Amino acid sequence: MTIQVSPSPIPNSNLVSLTSTLLDKDTYLTELLNQVTIPKTEGWLQELREGAASWVRHSTVPTTREEEWRFTDLSSLRKLQFNVKTLHATSLQFDILPEAANSRLVFVNGVYAPELSAVSDLPSGIVVSNLAGLTTVEQQALQQYLAQAEGAQEVFTALNTAGITDAAVVWVKKNVVVETPIHLVFISGETGTISQPRCLVVAEAGSQVRLVEEYTNRRGAESAKEEGVYFTNAVTEVWVGDNAQVSHTRVEREGAEAFHIGKTAIAQSRDSRYTCHAITLGAKLSRHNLEILQTGEQTETTLNGLTIISDKQLADTHSAIALNYPHSTSKQLHKCIVGDRAHAVFNGKVLVPKRAQLTNAVQMNRNLLLSSKARVDTKPQLEITADNVKCAHGATVSQLEDDEIFYLQSRGIDENDARKLLINAFAAEIINQIPVPSLREILLNTVNNLKSLTND
Repeated sequence: MTIQVSPSPIPNSNLVSLTSTLLDKDTYLTELLNQVTIPKTEGWLQELREGAASWVRHSTVPTTREEEWRFTDLSSLRKLQFNVKTLHATSLQFDILPEAANSRLVFVNGVYAPELSAVSDLPSGIVVSNLAGLTTVEQQALQQYLAQAEGAQEVFTALNTAGITDAAVVWVKKNVVVETPIHLVFISGETGTISQPRCLVVAEAGSQVRLVEEYTNRRGAESAKEEGVYFTNAVTEVWVGDNAQVSHTRVEREGAEAFHIGKTAIAQSRDSRYTCHAITLGAKLSRHNLEILQTGEQTETTLNGLTIISDKQLADTHSAIALNYPHSTSKQLHKCIVGDRAHAVFNGKVLVPKRAQLTNAVQMNRNLLLSSKARVDTKPQLEITADNVKCAHGATVSQLEDDEIFYLQSRGIDENDARKLLINAFAAEIINQIPVPSLREILLNTVNNLKSLTND
């Protein structure tokens, strides 16, 4: 696949000369790199790891002095030390979606857990496996996709690549339509550990697939109340072929003291359709970089996002859509519900260069603040040099309206239930679009049971 891009379409992806700086610029990054590095092996995967490790050694942890990170302070992460450790898979618990009961891959601390996985209910023409379970031919074909997405040199993405030991692989062959959703579950949670889940999705020309990608710390009953400090650094690459269709739901429900940094990189070929529903609920500090690169004309991109946070959580969503070809359509709606002293960040870029004529792009960020001390920083952006396009963007920040609460109270609903009803309605616009009924129900129940959101 040949990819043509505009100059620097994705943030933090500018190339630098490895000979222009000293090795080990950041001792903290070097320590993390040493933890995730595995013993040297032979082959293309080792070369991939070594190349990524070189980028890490020439990089630094982003600070608030950088525009892309000015609202997200990682200094609290730098104070912590992490190590790689394997959890006992038999003691773990997670939600099994009935629609994907036999189309599920489970990874624990980034390592495949076959005893928790089930892939018996899949049609021919689709490969759902971990990296080690692929045939030699499949692994060779993988080389043109794994770690080849735009933005691979971003520091946390490179750190993930430098430590690749396994990956979830979903490969849909040409013209294959998969009705069964594929559930990818990544479980972390052991105190003091770093895990680096990796996911690769290839949808060949004319294919269709639905994915649910979930990050959670659901553990056994004996430790259900523990909230460990851990770090999840996740990377997902999605390659959407000509006239292919991918529906992708990403759910982040990490522990209350966790750090979560995730990258989702999508390459869309001609006439392809990609839809993402990104739900952020957990982690003390979370960051999701969602980057879409158009590699052919007449693509359709739909991005729906929902962030629900409280206490002192910080949740940062950065998206970038690079529309490099004409006749494309993109629609983005990201909602944030922020309670207590929580802080939500949204930065969305849509780049439309001159050759991307007849583009239709809409971007909207809506925020609901439930506390006088809640905070949101929003920055929707359109960067347009084409002159025959239809593009719009906007952002709103609001609170629950007293007259709406009063109206519900006049109908016999108490104030707490009235607030909860309005919050649920705000969230339901995103959740109801998720194409997996059981997951919709789980998320709606989760929102309904978030008691901390109903009190100032």
